[in-house]
Amino acid sequence: QVQLVESGGGLVQAGGSLRLSCAASGRTFSNYVMGWFRQAPGKDGEFVATISGSGGTTSYADSVKGRFTISRDNAKNTVYLQMNNLKPEDTAVYYCAASSRPWMTMMRNDYAYWGQGTQVTVSS
Repeated sequence: QVQLVESGGGLVQAGGSLRLSCAASGRTFSNYVMGWFRQAPGKDGEFVATISGSGGTTSYADSVKGRFTISRDNAKNTVYLQMNNLKPEDTAVYYCAASSRPWMTMMRNDYAYWGQGTQVTVSS
């Protein structure tokens, strides 16, 4: 079992920045591929970013590439999402998730463990 708790959401103006954190407890954190997803009101959930267990490889959705950075600190059992140049369309509840797959994945169904989510609101 892995427990995930997100923090760092809030209200920010367009062009601003936020850093989300996701603290994990349970089994060996570095064994898990970590991902960030988001869900806006009335829309389907959307993949945002993923990072390998070692942190050496990352992948992003086209909509956030160049603006968001995913990273992890395995010593602190924490994954981060640095979000810069935020846009109103980034408004959503952001979730971190853990996958025991041996490869990075953008598929929601590959992630067995999910946090409770943190709200990000970007005003225009």
